[in-house]
Amino acid sequence: MQNASDSESRKLLRRLRAALAEESEGQERLDHITTIIASSMRTEVCSIYLFRDTETLELCATEGLKPEAVHQTRLRLGEGLVGKVARLGKYVNAADAPSMRGFRYMPETGEEAYSSFLGVPVQRLGEKLGVLVVQSRDARHYTDDEIYALEVVAMVLAEMTELGAFVGEGAALSARHQHPVLFRGTVGQEGTAEGHVWLHEPRVVVTNPIAEDPETEKVRLTEAVDRLRVTVDDMLDGAGMTADKDQREVMETYRMFARSRGWLRRMCEDIDRGLSAEAAVEKEQSNARTRLQSAPDAYIRERMHDLDDISRRLLRILTGQGSETGAEMPADPILVARNIGPGDLLDYGRSLRGIVLEQGAVGSHAAIIARALAIPLVIHAENVTTEALNGDPILVDGDQGAVHLRPEDNIVAAFRDKFAMQAKAQERYKDLRGLPAETLCGSRIALTMNAGLMADLPSLDGSGAEGVGLFRTELQFLANRSMPRRGDLARLYGRVMDAALGKPVVFRTLDIGSDKILPYMKRPEEPNPALGWRAIRVGLDRKGVMRMQLQALIRAAVGRPLWIMFPFIVQIGEFRAARAMVDDEVERERRLGHDLPADISVGAMIETPSMAFCPRAFYEEADFVSIGGNDLKMFFFAADRENERVRRRYDTLDTSFLNILEMIVSRCAEAGTPVSFCGEDAGRPLEALGLAAIGLRSLSMRPASIGPVKHLLRRVNLEEARAVVEAARASGTQSVREPLNEWLTESLTRG
Repeated sequence: MQNASDSESRKLLRRLRAALAEESEGQERLDHITTIIASSMRTEVCSIYLFRDTETLELCATEGLKPEAVHQTRLRLGEGLVGKVARLGKYVNAADAPSMRGFRYMPETGEEAYSSFLGVPVQRLGEKLGVLVVQSRDARHYTDDEIYALEVVAMVLAEMTELGAFVGEGAALSARHQHPVLFRGTVGQEGTAEGHVWLHEPRVVVTNPIAEDPETEKVRLTEAVDRLRVTVDDMLDGAGMTADKDQREVMETYRMFARSRGWLRRMCEDIDRGLSAEAAVEKEQSNARTRLQSAPDAYIRERMHDLDDISRRLLRILTGQGSETGAEMPADPILVARNIGPGDLLDYGRSLRGIVLEQGAVGSHAAIIARALAIPLVIHAENVTTEALNGDPILVDGDQGAVHLRPEDNIVAAFRDKFAMQAKAQERYKDLRGLPAETLCGSRIALTMNAGLMADLPSLDGSGAEGVGLFRTELQFLANRSMPRRGDLARLYGRVMDAALGKPVVFRTLDIGSDKILPYMKRPEEPNPALGWRAIRVGLDRKGVMRMQLQALIRAAVGRPLWIMFPFIVQIGEFRAARAMVDDEVERERRLGHDLPADISVGAMIETPSMAFCPRAFYEEADFVSIGGNDLKMFFFAADRENERVRRRYDTLDTSFLNILEMIVSRCAEAGTPVSFCGEDAGRPLEALGLAAIGLRSLSMRPASIGPVKHLLRRVNLEEARAVVEAARASGTQSVREPLNEWLTESLTRG
């Protein structure tokens, strides 16, 4: 029985291959396919529904339903049995469809004559393309073999859709990878860029989903799996893997998949039913993704990424696609990827014009490094890796979180006008490099830059920054597969101080946890990582790492001033414990006879509201304080900065937020402790003006922001700006943004 069924399946696929090989337009092909399927499966109806947009399915071809319903009948995702199949990504098999919950009657189709219903999703690696349906008058459940046969056909339809088999005059689908597409994402790093797509992991295109000779295909598959197993074994046995426990666990998972007999058996069964080796791999990958995505266990769901990776490796071996093709990176690459680790991103370095990710986070490794390299970054650009091809023209608007793929000429022209205006402004800012950020009323604001890589340091002179207000030391830890050595860190920190040419560099100690996880440190399971084991909490619990880093900093200074800042201090006791560790390491270095820094200043980063109300002793004991604006605003407004639905609802220039900032400034002034503001908002001219108006005299920002901020501050009177803020507060205004902006416009016009 099984062999007969397999034979029928192969016959059906052969008929499909012949139909797809015919010279015909897309609609004609779809119509022919529905006729073939209905005939082969001995059903009265076969229909193909395809997505017109992410929420709408359209009847695009049918055999058995009323022809006039084609391109007229539409369903929302989840609507009716067809919409249910699309939403769940699983088949629906009903003997009496009209009585089934969720059934939607569509009179224009004439389907009331048919009782039984079998619908399977048309999808490719999680990308939903449509639904394939067969219906019969008889009330019956379709057999497992019939379900399997229809799933195989749906998989072939998905591959042919990817290859553009159904486009052309009067087509059911628009041509893929040809038309302009706009993606709306989230700002990861501001800036704009024009270039051509470079896919970090180019998608493998299966050009031969149907095969004639099953035995040949099974030999190809077996040989490819053998090669895959050798590759995985080599990676496991590679240098350094034995010391890298977490990475080794991932590779062990790869080995488990590669050696799974069930995985290989299922793919061989797919081949027996008429698929090529490549199509069999993709079919099993799609099925496994559907199973894993619905798993309640987060660990099981995470294995989906491991399965995707191992499947892609196998497909590259089978097809020869991927790095083996020798594709050359364009001269103006815009990196497009689902996600990317810090090591890979650093390997690309400054060669990238921009970065577009489907996943990621505002505070992720990629975002941190993109900011350090001043590369425009847009995250959460859903489905961009599905639509983009290597070499496609692309525009990245990091200011608005928009990505234009294959843009139209008018969009390109508008972008280039924007580039020209930015370049002109930067030329104007160059003349200010050697001048102080001194306002018309004589107030002087120190503008420093944020950094995290040696590559940032040339910007210190070019931007006119007065020093480095924040050097993120975690990047060296994030970019390595194992813990950095003390000597290597000491040499790096020393080179940073050398490059600063005597200007101060504030080194923030290791700030990990939340969304910054070391690749060699096991991630704790926490319901809310942003409120969990992170930053100074890790340092005080893992004292060996903290002491090693402090030793490296002390040895790097060698007769020079050293500024050390501890992140995420929320209690005075944490600061005292951390400072005591500095004192202990200084004494230890003294006993060892090592040269010491000329002076050590120890400060703290205030990132939670608790520190605005802490004992006065904290402000007296800290040598300096830096307000971490990004996290402080998140905790103050209880709005996750990774959540687009809430983070933009709250304004830095909100009067209540300015009140807490001014409280911190006032307490620092009473204790005689220097205070600065560090964060994205410091680099926005209007926000910088508001911060300076409430008394902040030191701002730290990305290098590219120093010119615009300095240009504005030198043209305003802070006393007048302060009066605007006070008046807005007194009137009960929620935010001073509008009144401050109105005053600024009038002031600059008058001036």
